[in-house]
Amino acid sequence: MTRFASHLFAFACLLACSVFASAQDFPAPVKTLELNDGDCVVFLGDSITHQCLYTQYVEDFFYTRFPGKRITFHNAGVGGAQAWDALQRMDRDVLSYKPKYVTILLGMNDGRYVPFDQAIFDTYTQDMTEVIERIKASGAMPIPMTPTMYDARAARMKDRNGPKEEFYNSVLAYYGTWLRDVAGRNGHGFVDMWSPLNNLTLQQRKNDPKFTMIEDAVHPGPSGQLVMAYAILDDMGLRGPVSAMRIDAAREQPKGGGTGGKLTELAKSEDGLSFTWTAESLPFVVPEEARLGAKLLKLGHRASREALIVNGLSAGEYELMIDGESVGTFPANRLAGGVELQENEKTPQYQQALNVSELNKQRNDGPVHALRGEWSRYQGYARTKRQVAEHPDDAKAAENLKKLEEQIQGMEDRVVKAEADAKAIEDEIFKINQPQPHKYELRRTGGETGRQANSPKTAAVTGKVVLNGQPVSGVNVQFVGDDGTVLNGMTDKQGQYRLRDGAKPRVPTGEYKVVFPAGDFPAKYAEKSELRANIEAGENELDFDLRK
Repeated sequence: MTRFASHLFAFACLLACSVFASAQDFPAPVKTLELNDGDCVVFLGDSITHQCLYTQYVEDFFYTRFPGKRITFHNAGVGGAQAWDALQRMDRDVLSYKPKYVTILLGMNDGRYVPFDQAIFDTYTQDMTEVIERIKASGAMPIPMTPTMYDARAARMKDRNGPKEEFYNSVLAYYGTWLRDVAGRNGHGFVDMWSPLNNLTLQQRKNDPKFTMIEDAVHPGPSGQLVMAYAILDDMGLRGPVSAMRIDAAREQPKGGGTGGKLTELAKSEDGLSFTWTAESLPFVVPEEARLGAKLLKLGHRASREALIVNGLSAGEYELMIDGESVGTFPANRLAGGVELQENEKTPQYQQALNVSELNKQRNDGPVHALRGEWSRYQGYARTKRQVAEHPDDAKAAENLKKLEEQIQGMEDRVVKAEADAKAIEDEIFKINQPQPHKYELRRTGGETGRQANSPKTAAVTGKVVLNGQPVSGVNVQFVGDDGTVLNGMTDKQGQYRLRDGAKPRVPTGEYKVVFPAGDFPAKYAEKSELRANIEAGENELDFDLRK
């Protein structure tokens, strides 16, 4: 081997080792929560967690989506908490539950409601780093979450004007950016709370300048907290449909199947058909006070879709009955395109999920809130103890410490009781959250008249195209109908598109093949694409989350 070749070989080896080392230095962030029977999730935070709302909605999702898994949740939020406070109660209030994951929502108080201050930020990063390291050392996976939105306009509407009204939302954005970098650098989980709250608020203010989900500027109300819960489900790869029931009724012996459950006892009659469906999950139902948030998020369609698709029915209207109760009447063409049932309050599965939600609300309003009250008192004690240690001559602080010591006497017994009371309600939840088989019947009620004859035949279609987690710009989205109809839409910088029929902004309803004919797009999504989409009358949002 020549000297040059020898050097070249050595350089190649060194380069290969460097690339390998670099890959080892940059672990991938957590993609999804992998939870099984017996696993625990702890929600660590401040007053926004202490509200027991976004945590409750995440719990509702798990109780209804994974009824066969006994996953436990612990709220570790305390009003007014900063990262330092979380460290004082870390062992008993967080790590003693042996969590697999710990979400961390801190920062709103750490910034102290002032314009950016480097010394304050340094204290925050030091304490947050210790919080994260303590969690990692226990064997749990930390999931830092950005501070939520500070709604300066909501504050101004209450005649509050000051430096924080001008700057504080930006300060929180900066804190969140640091957290994102920490999570990405170390392979932790990460949830962006700040962006969806700000983006939805800005969107709504285009129609209502006084819109807010955070009336006191700091604490999101139920709808805002649902946005936060959705951010966790979305960023942690958990959202998705509940089920899809598919039936081909065109043949003499109908065929059926689906996903997310089991379809049995399918039979055809003169005026319709019937079958039994046993789902694996329940729909994601939230309390009445959070329904605005569900509407803004299109929560049902995005995170809880229950589809019933029946092809081959004779033209006309069909009444859908579940367990003998009517839940709606639908034209045959709509049933062929797919009816979504997840938000239909008349279905037995909706009512069952609502009962789960209401029982979990009792759990959070009762023993969980009582437990958080105990730790709130402890936080006052820990802070005063530090004050006395730093200022031993402060007689008033010493007197306050003595009173607080009396208040926390017997705290462990009260904590244990609250835990037991919460578990008792959780036991009841797992008795009522198990999906049941339901008898579905479709009965023809008339010919092609009424709603079907008068229903609009065109629709508006918008959506977003994402490839490998990134919005795709400048790509033609093409819908091709079986009759040769071709509809087109072009994605913008955010990956958003609007489908058009030539120059017309509304397009024909029906089922289409979806293709992406752009030359630099993966070939499997071009002419031989197996993607299908159904366009229903009215407004349609059809998103495509694709992988190479």
